[in-house]
Amino acid sequence: MRITLLFCFAFSVLGCSSLPPSLDAPQYLTVLHTNDNHGRFWHNDKGEYGMAARKTLIDSIRAKAEKQGHAVLLLSGGDINTGIPESDLQFAEPDFKGMSHIGYDAMALGNHEFDNPLSVLRQQQQWASFPFLSANIVSKASGENIVDGYKVFNKNGLTIAVIGLTTTDTAKIGNPEYISQLEFQDPVAVTAQLTEKIKARYNPDITIAVTHMGHYVDGNHGINAPGDVTLARSLPHNSVDMIIGGHSQEPVCMRALNKTDAHFQPGRACQPDRQNGTWIMQAHEWGKYVGKAEFKLEKGQLTLLDYQLLPVNLYIEQSHADGTTTAVLANDYIAPNPELQAFLAKFQEKGAQQIEGQIGYVNQRLEGDRSKVRFQQTNLARVIIQAQMNSTGADFGIVSGGGVRDSIAAGKVSYKDILKVQPFKNKVAYIDFKGHELWQYLATVSRFPPDSGAYLQYHNIRFEHHNNKLVNVFINGEAIDANKTYRMSINSFNAAGGDGYPVLTDRAGFVSTDETDSHALKRFFAEHSPVDAALFAPQ
Repeated sequence: MRITLLFCFAFSVLGCSSLPPSLDAPQYLTVLHTNDNHGRFWHNDKGEYGMAARKTLIDSIRAKAEKQGHAVLLLSGGDINTGIPESDLQFAEPDFKGMSHIGYDAMALGNHEFDNPLSVLRQQQQWASFPFLSANIVSKASGENIVDGYKVFNKNGLTIAVIGLTTTDTAKIGNPEYISQLEFQDPVAVTAQLTEKIKARYNPDITIAVTHMGHYVDGNHGINAPGDVTLARSLPHNSVDMIIGGHSQEPVCMRALNKTDAHFQPGRACQPDRQNGTWIMQAHEWGKYVGKAEFKLEKGQLTLLDYQLLPVNLYIEQSHADGTTTAVLANDYIAPNPELQAFLAKFQEKGAQQIEGQIGYVNQRLEGDRSKVRFQQTNLARVIIQAQMNSTGADFGIVSGGGVRDSIAAGKVSYKDILKVQPFKNKVAYIDFKGHELWQYLATVSRFPPDSGAYLQYHNIRFEHHNNKLVNVFINGEAIDANKTYRMSINSFNAAGGDGYPVLTDRAGFVSTDETDSHALKRFFAEHSPVDAALFAPQ
């Protein structure tokens, strides 16, 4: 029986025995996985995660598994780029080189691998000792894949095919400047064809797909492109045995069929999803966990023996009888690998030198967490918009919630804080609209639903809907005048159609400035500190 493990990346051969096993003897495979690294090569201020500790953990697991006769694969679900300034300013060089030191076998291309020009992606491929995979991204000009679509490996007598897939949402959430020449094809159609091709040529025992598409419970993907659940359900039964995913940045732990385990915490048991005979796994984000799946293949039957999400020095709150709590490690402390720690320290120091120093102050927390900015209006989004309005002389402004990447804590504000919030280097832009044109534009963007990167954050404008139809618009407290000209601030990403926004760049009255969004925000704090967060509280 061919076993198909669908991963968005490929992996290399590890621990091959000198003699093939008996055809009737059971064979074992341990799959290790992470996803959505987002620049976290270094541990946080509490000592959580970090690649050096991750290497210690993975080295220990790998050695034990290989001693037991297991083949071992280490895979990443992509999105290595974008999130921490020390990494972003170095185009994730420490991250890709750190992964090479750890011994990753392959990775899927994530949408954030396109936050920079393709020339940067090619440089990152040179830094990495493992292949980048995506079967459904092709050049519009040539029709060829821009990276390998799959790899086939032999491990301990097993022939294993690994297929890479990337969310088609990249076409709307990626930077149009960098992806306009690329086509993101339907993963289901691509995979169905590719598995048949691989079967005819290699007849693999196992096929793995590593994906950067997202896990949406029971296939309810909303405005997002279909993810791993839809993929598993849409392919022939058992044509894909495992999907190692990313993109939705969650621990995929289920309490029952199509019911997520909302109470999962670091250190607790985790049961992966299973759809149409296909296991679906994801290890949250940032290297907080290493996913470990142990399989037995015997007489054509693949059995999941054990699955764990192993925390990497994560803290949890321990409750006491008096009602107080204490932060304690969820697992035994994992000492960072000293060689990798020393290697990465040079990059950390280089990045830190570029972003050190206070630039301002805020009296309360400015909210930018993913769980908030994609669901509701937040004060940080309004500060960002106000900064861009100041730069452009705009009457009001908008940004998509997905463009706000972190919060800012109360107190001193550093340049690093700014770059964590606005890492993409988008340009500040504006457009002059007639009132009737603005109405048409708002009729589209004001309806983007929560739980999506497109969710509209706005400032100095108010609107009302009735029966899902725009009925009133107020700018600076006054009803919109159809014949009056209004100036709206926006960033270059949304203006170019990013996150599915209507394209403005080809319209009269559109101007893109030379100032980046991060510089505008930095200047705002420098000029207006101490910033009073209450002035930007959503109404």
